[in-house]
Amino acid sequence: MKLKPIGYMALVERFGLEVLTPALSSYLLERGRRRTRVEEARGEEFYPPRDDPGSEWTDHLWFALKHEGVNLEVLAALFRNAPEQELTAWVAAAPISRYTRIAWFLYEWLTRRRLSLPDLTQGNYAPVLDPRRCHALPAERGAVRVRRQRVLNNLPGTPDYCPLVRRSAALELQIEARLDDQTRERLSRYPEAVIHRAAQYLYLKETRSSYALERIEPDQRRTARFVELLRQAGRMDCFTEAGLVSLQRQIVDERYAAAGFRDFQNYVGQNLGPGRELVHYVPPKPEDLPALMEGWMASCRRLLAGGVHPVVAATVAGFGFVFLHPFEDGNGRLHRLLIHHVLAAAGFTPEGVLFPVSALMLKQLPRYDAALESYSRPLLQQVEHCFAKEGKLRVRNETGCYYRFPDLTWLVEQVFGFIRDTIEVEFTAELEYLAAFDEARRLMQGVVDMPDRRLDLFIRLCLQGKGRLARGKRSQFRELSDKEISALEKVVAQAMRRRPLGQADAVGKKRP
Repeated sequence: MKLKPIGYMALVERFGLEVLTPALSSYLLERGRRRTRVEEARGEEFYPPRDDPGSEWTDHLWFALKHEGVNLEVLAALFRNAPEQELTAWVAAAPISRYTRIAWFLYEWLTRRRLSLPDLTQGNYAPVLDPRRCHALPAERGAVRVRRQRVLNNLPGTPDYCPLVRRSAALELQIEARLDDQTRERLSRYPEAVIHRAAQYLYLKETRSSYALERIEPDQRRTARFVELLRQAGRMDCFTEAGLVSLQRQIVDERYAAAGFRDFQNYVGQNLGPGRELVHYVPPKPEDLPALMEGWMASCRRLLAGGVHPVVAATVAGFGFVFLHPFEDGNGRLHRLLIHHVLAAAGFTPEGVLFPVSALMLKQLPRYDAALESYSRPLLQQVEHCFAKEGKLRVRNETGCYYRFPDLTWLVEQVFGFIRDTIEVEFTAELEYLAAFDEARRLMQGVVDMPDRRLDLFIRLCLQGKGRLARGKRSQFRELSDKEISALEKVVAQAMRRRPLGQADAVGKKRP
């Protein structure tokens, strides 16, 4: 069946706009009924013939704003190419229409040029982003009234960087699940001492996993530093250049500590031999980076201050940062640290507790890679790059527009999934482990009044023997009778049935 692009896709084709494929595309059917198709990060809407918006490009602009919402990347490219006089005439013909006002405002906001139109003096204020369609700044917390077009600017960013997150059906279901409340309810089942001990171990596990994702084995000093940063999540300076530089210097080798954001072109790739590089991702050009980083930092501050859902804000902070890649080293670790920081700062994570998201990402590496590639792979197709003789990568075309207005909807869905699975698997498993361990200790004390150190050793050796103390290990407990050893083994087996005490963690090390 022949499909006719309408809305943003029609504008892209008509003006030959060089943009990433819109996350949401619309098409007109020759016949048939209205339907939707969603596949991972992309959605497609199909409309019956009666919904044909018309033949003028302004007809498709109106349709896009009404039915597809705001796509800043396409609009920014459109306003660089479309005739300004035609846009002015279109707005002047219906100046108080909601969608002409939004188009008018966005033109001036994106281009920093004014249309030859007088300020409006009547009409209600219309939100630029429909809060039923997108996650936007609330009217009472951060949104700004713009008198000229009588609109409410509730965009979460600036013209230099403004991410968008749509209210997809999948995302709204995840929000309704209220994972934060579920977590607090789970915590109420355990003693505070167990929660505290679990948190201490999970800080270490998250540190090891975050480094392991980059195939790095940190020494004790770097491990201790990263653990301490995790403990400070929610209270750090993460959204100024000085603050980010300070964090980077604490987690990388001193020789690669940064003095500021990079002034050179970097990339993420794989070496296939001398002179052979497989490029996976090319971050912004150094001349584009300062404005992008300023916009990203402003956006993160606005999202937190505006009370936007913590997982939305955490995704913008973490993934927005790693896609801009402002340092030579440490970008991946900082990207995951930023997720923890925002979740803690927004009160999503209970105080003193951490969800070891990196451990889950390490266990489900293809899923984590797919999340990163949902953005990096389409972008790489737009970046013309080559390697100079000295091996440095050079970008040949203008690319700043591709990083400025990311649609992070699908990535927010993935981060929700990582957090949910982390809570249900890694976090809860650690609590269950410690609860079972404590029960085993208590019951063992009822058999033999042993010192804690000896109890722990018995449990550890028993686990190595799959629930039984190996014959060769019995010599370490000569003070115990066979009857006592048998009774203690039964206690450990009982605890193992409640929760496997010897399960390997994300970096392949057995718990004691």
